[in-house]
Amino acid sequence: MNFTKGCIVLVAGLLTLGPLSPAKNPGEAKAEHDRLQNAGTVMQEILKVPDDIPQDLIDKARCVVVMPSVLKAAFVVGGSYGRGAMVCRTGKDFTGSWGAPAMYALEGGSFGLQIGGEATDFVFLIMNDRGAGSLLHTKVRLGADASAAAGPKGRSASADTDAYMRAEILSYSRARGVFAGISLDGSTLRPDEEANRKLYGKSTSAAKIILESDVPAPDAAHDLIAALQNSSPQLKRQ
Repeated sequence: MNFTKGCIVLVAGLLTLGPLSPAKNPGEAKAEHDRLQNAGTVMQEILKVPDDIPQDLIDKARCVVVMPSVLKAAFVVGGSYGRGAMVCRTGKDFTGSWGAPAMYALEGGSFGLQIGGEATDFVFLIMNDRGAGSLLHTKVRLGADASAAAGPKGRSASADTDAYMRAEILSYSRARGVFAGISLDGSTLRPDEEANRKLYGKSTSAAKIILESDVPAPDAAHDLIAALQNSSPQLKRQ
Protein backbone atom coordinates (compact mmCIF):
# COMPACT_ATOMS: atom_id res chain seq x y z
CA MET A 1 0.00 0.00 0.00
CA ASN A 2 2.78 2.39 0.93
CA PHE A 3 4.58 1.47 -2.31
CA THR A 4 1.44 2.28 -4.33
CA LYS A 5 1.00 5.60 -2.60
CA GLY A 6 4.64 6.39 -3.24
CA CYS A 7 4.25 5.70 -6.95
CA ILE A 8 1.16 7.89 -7.14
CA VAL A 9 3.00 10.76 -5.47
CA LEU A 10 5.98 10.32 -7.79
CA VAL A 11 3.83 10.30 -10.92
CA ALA A 12 1.85 13.29 -9.72
CA GLY A 13 5.08 15.14 -9.10
CA LEU A 14 6.36 14.38 -12.59
CA LEU A 15 3.09 15.49 -14.18
CA THR A 16 3.24 18.72 -12.21
CA LEU A 17 6.77 19.40 -13.38
CA GLY A 18 6.05 18.44 -17.00
CA PRO A 19 4.64 21.77 -18.24
CA LEU A 20 7.50 23.61 -16.54
CA SER A 21 10.25 21.55 -18.16
CA PRO A 22 11.01 24.05 -20.99
CA ALA A 23 11.82 26.64 -18.31
CA LYS A 24 14.12 24.39 -16.28
CA ASN A 25 17.04 26.01 -18.13
CA PRO A 26 15.95 29.64 -18.57
CA GLY A 27 19.38 30.60 -19.88
CA GLU A 28 19.07 28.28 -22.90
CA ALA A 29 17.76 31.05 -25.17
CA LYS A 30 19.86 33.87 -23.70
CA ALA A 31 22.39 33.75 -26.55
CA GLU A 32 19.57 34.08 -29.09
CA HIS A 33 18.07 37.03 -27.22
CA ASP A 34 21.48 38.68 -27.13
CA ARG A 35 21.88 38.21 -30.89
CA LEU A 36 18.48 39.75 -31.53
CA GLN A 37 19.32 42.76 -29.38
CA ASN A 38 22.69 43.17 -31.09
CA ALA A 39 21.06 42.85 -34.51
CA GLY A 40 18.62 45.57 -33.52
CA THR A 41 21.45 47.87 -32.48
CA VAL A 42 23.29 47.27 -35.76
CA MET A 43 20.17 47.96 -37.84
CA GLN A 44 19.33 51.12 -35.91
CA GLU A 45 22.83 52.51 -36.35
CA ILE A 46 23.02 51.70 -40.06
CA LEU A 47 19.59 53.11 -40.89
CA LYS A 48 20.42 56.39 -39.15
CA VAL A 49 23.16 57.11 -41.70
CA PRO A 50 21.72 58.29 -45.06
CA ASP A 51 24.91 57.38 -46.92
CA ASP A 52 24.79 53.71 -45.93
CA ILE A 53 21.93 51.62 -47.41
CA PRO A 54 19.86 53.59 -49.97
CA GLN A 55 16.25 54.10 -48.90
CA ASP A 56 15.16 52.91 -52.34
CA LEU A 57 16.58 49.46 -51.58
CA ILE A 58 15.12 49.17 -48.09
CA ASP A 59 11.70 50.02 -49.55
CA LYS A 60 11.97 47.20 -52.09
CA ALA A 61 13.46 44.53 -49.83
CA ARG A 62 11.25 41.58 -48.83
CA CYS A 63 13.51 40.50 -45.97
CA VAL A 64 16.60 41.71 -44.15
CA VAL A 65 19.23 39.47 -42.55
CA VAL A 66 21.49 40.97 -39.89
CA MET A 67 24.63 39.17 -38.67
CA PRO A 68 26.19 41.19 -35.82
CA SER A 69 29.85 40.91 -34.81
CA VAL A 70 31.06 38.14 -37.11
CA LEU A 71 34.73 37.33 -36.50
CA LYS A 72 37.23 36.19 -39.09
CA ALA A 73 38.63 33.66 -36.62
CA ALA A 74 35.33 31.81 -36.60
CA PHE A 75 35.80 30.93 -40.26
CA VAL A 76 39.51 30.18 -40.05
CA VAL A 77 39.07 27.59 -37.31
CA GLY A 78 36.32 25.79 -39.20
CA GLY A 79 33.03 24.50 -37.90
CA SER A 80 32.08 27.91 -36.54
CA TYR A 81 29.94 30.53 -38.20
CA GLY A 82 28.26 33.87 -37.86
CA ARG A 83 24.77 33.90 -36.44
CA GLY A 84 21.99 36.44 -36.56
CA ALA A 85 18.39 36.92 -37.61
CA MET A 86 16.18 37.40 -40.65
CA VAL A 87 13.08 39.61 -40.56
CA CYS A 88 10.59 39.60 -43.43
CA ARG A 89 7.54 41.60 -44.32
CA THR A 90 4.37 39.72 -43.46
CA GLY A 91 1.69 38.64 -45.92
CA LYS A 92 1.55 36.19 -48.80
CA ASP A 93 3.68 38.36 -51.09
CA PHE A 94 5.83 39.95 -48.36
CA THR A 95 3.95 43.24 -48.61
CA GLY A 96 2.84 43.75 -45.00
CA SER A 97 4.53 45.08 -41.88
CA TRP A 98 7.74 43.52 -40.58
CA GLY A 99 7.14 40.30 -38.67
CA ALA A 100 8.81 38.05 -36.12
CA PRO A 101 12.48 37.17 -36.71
CA ALA A 102 13.90 33.75 -37.51
CA MET A 103 17.45 32.88 -36.52
CA TYR A 104 19.97 32.29 -39.33
CA ALA A 105 23.57 31.14 -39.76
CA LEU A 106 26.27 32.43 -42.12
CA GLU A 107 28.92 29.88 -43.09
CA GLY A 108 32.04 29.33 -45.16
CA GLY A 109 33.15 31.21 -48.25
CA SER A 110 36.23 33.31 -48.86
CA PHE A 111 35.10 36.47 -47.11
CA GLY A 112 37.02 35.60 -43.94
CA LEU A 113 40.17 36.83 -45.65
CA GLN A 114 38.48 39.99 -46.88
CA ILE A 115 37.19 41.39 -43.60
CA GLY A 116 40.41 41.29 -41.58
CA GLY A 117 40.67 40.34 -37.94
CA GLU A 118 38.12 42.71 -36.45
CA ALA A 119 34.49 41.97 -35.75
CA THR A 120 32.34 42.74 -38.77
CA ASP A 121 28.59 43.27 -39.06
CA PHE A 122 26.87 41.89 -42.15
CA VAL A 123 23.52 42.98 -43.57
CA PHE A 124 21.74 41.20 -46.42
CA LEU A 125 18.77 42.61 -48.32
CA ILE A 126 16.54 39.94 -49.88
CA MET A 127 15.17 41.70 -52.93
CA ASN A 128 12.48 39.41 -54.36
CA ASP A 129 10.00 36.69 -53.47
CA ARG A 130 12.13 33.92 -54.95
CA GLY A 131 15.13 34.83 -52.81
CA ALA A 132 12.97 34.99 -49.70
CA GLY A 133 11.27 31.68 -50.46
CA SER A 134 14.58 29.90 -50.98
CA LEU A 135 16.00 31.07 -47.67
CA LEU A 136 12.97 29.91 -45.71
CA HIS A 137 13.47 26.23 -46.44
CA THR A 138 17.08 25.39 -47.16
CA LYS A 139 20.71 26.39 -47.18
CA VAL A 140 21.38 28.94 -49.92
CA ARG A 141 24.83 29.38 -51.45
CA LEU A 142 25.35 32.96 -52.51
CA GLY A 143 26.24 33.36 -56.16
CA ALA A 144 25.12 29.81 -56.98
CA ASP A 145 21.70 29.01 -55.48
CA ALA A 146 20.83 32.69 -55.32
CA SER A 147 22.20 35.57 -57.36
CA ALA A 148 24.05 37.99 -55.11
CA ALA A 149 25.85 41.30 -55.48
CA ALA A 150 27.68 43.81 -53.34
CA GLY A 151 25.05 46.35 -52.44
CA PRO A 152 25.36 49.98 -53.53
CA LYS A 153 25.51 52.69 -50.89
CA GLY A 154 24.75 56.37 -50.71
CA ARG A 155 21.63 58.49 -50.80
CA SER A 156 21.70 58.83 -54.61
CA ALA A 157 22.25 55.12 -55.37
CA SER A 158 19.37 53.45 -57.16
CA ALA A 159 18.06 49.90 -57.37
CA ASP A 160 17.06 50.38 -61.01
CA THR A 161 20.33 49.27 -62.60
CA ASP A 162 20.43 45.85 -64.28
CA ALA A 163 22.85 44.38 -61.73
CA TYR A 164 20.71 45.26 -58.73
CA MET A 165 17.42 44.35 -60.37
CA ARG A 166 18.77 40.88 -61.20
CA ALA A 167 20.26 40.23 -57.77
CA GLU A 168 18.16 38.30 -55.29
CA ILE A 169 20.44 39.23 -52.40
CA LEU A 170 22.47 42.42 -51.84
CA SER A 171 25.20 42.21 -49.21
CA TYR A 172 26.88 44.81 -47.01
CA SER A 173 29.53 44.84 -44.31
CA ARG A 174 30.54 47.23 -41.55
CA ALA A 175 33.88 47.09 -39.74
CA ARG A 176 35.63 49.79 -37.73
CA GLY A 177 32.94 52.24 -38.75
CA VAL A 178 33.47 51.64 -42.48
CA PHE A 179 30.32 50.56 -44.30
CA ALA A 180 30.44 49.10 -47.81
CA GLY A 181 28.90 46.63 -50.18
CA ILE A 182 30.82 43.35 -50.21
CA SER A 183 30.86 40.24 -52.39
CA LEU A 184 30.21 37.07 -50.39
CA ASP A 185 30.01 34.56 -53.25
CA GLY A 186 30.58 31.03 -52.04
CA SER A 187 29.30 31.62 -48.51
CA THR A 188 25.97 30.21 -47.41
CA LEU A 189 22.96 31.40 -45.47
CA ARG A 190 20.71 28.86 -43.78
CA PRO A 191 17.98 28.69 -41.15
CA ASP A 192 19.47 28.04 -37.71
CA GLU A 193 16.74 25.68 -36.59
CA GLU A 194 18.44 24.80 -33.30
CA ALA A 195 18.46 28.48 -32.37
CA ASN A 196 14.83 28.82 -33.48
CA ARG A 197 13.91 25.85 -31.27
CA LYS A 198 15.54 27.48 -28.27
CA LEU A 199 13.91 30.83 -28.98
CA TYR A 200 10.37 29.77 -29.89
CA GLY A 201 9.91 26.09 -29.07
CA LYS A 202 10.93 22.74 -30.51
CA SER A 203 8.24 22.60 -33.22
CA THR A 204 8.89 26.04 -34.71
CA SER A 205 10.79 26.33 -38.01
CA ALA A 206 12.05 29.42 -39.82
CA ALA A 207 9.34 29.02 -42.46
CA LYS A 208 6.60 28.89 -39.82
CA ILE A 209 7.96 31.92 -37.99
CA ILE A 210 8.14 34.02 -41.15
CA LEU A 211 5.02 32.86 -42.96
CA GLU A 212 2.55 32.56 -40.07
CA SER A 213 1.63 36.01 -38.83
CA ASP A 214 0.34 34.70 -35.49
CA VAL A 215 3.85 33.87 -34.21
CA PRO A 216 4.64 36.52 -31.56
CA ALA A 217 8.03 38.20 -31.76
CA PRO A 218 10.30 37.94 -28.70
CA ASP A 219 10.76 41.13 -26.69
CA ALA A 220 14.45 41.10 -27.63
CA ALA A 221 13.47 41.67 -31.28
CA HIS A 222 11.67 44.95 -30.58
CA ASP A 223 14.48 47.29 -31.67
CA LEU A 224 15.21 45.31 -34.84
CA ILE A 225 11.59 45.24 -35.98
CA ALA A 226 10.94 48.86 -34.96
CA ALA A 227 14.00 50.11 -36.86
CA LEU A 228 12.80 48.48 -40.08
CA GLN A 229 9.17 49.45 -39.58
CA ASN A 230 10.06 53.09 -38.95
CA SER A 231 12.36 53.19 -41.96
CA SER A 232 10.14 51.37 -44.44
CA PRO A 233 6.59 50.56 -43.31
CA GLN A 234 5.41 49.58 -46.80
CA LEU A 235 6.90 47.58 -49.67
CA LYS A 236 7.40 49.44 -52.94
CA ARG A 237 7.33 47.14 -55.95
CA GLN A 238 9.92 47.51 -58.71
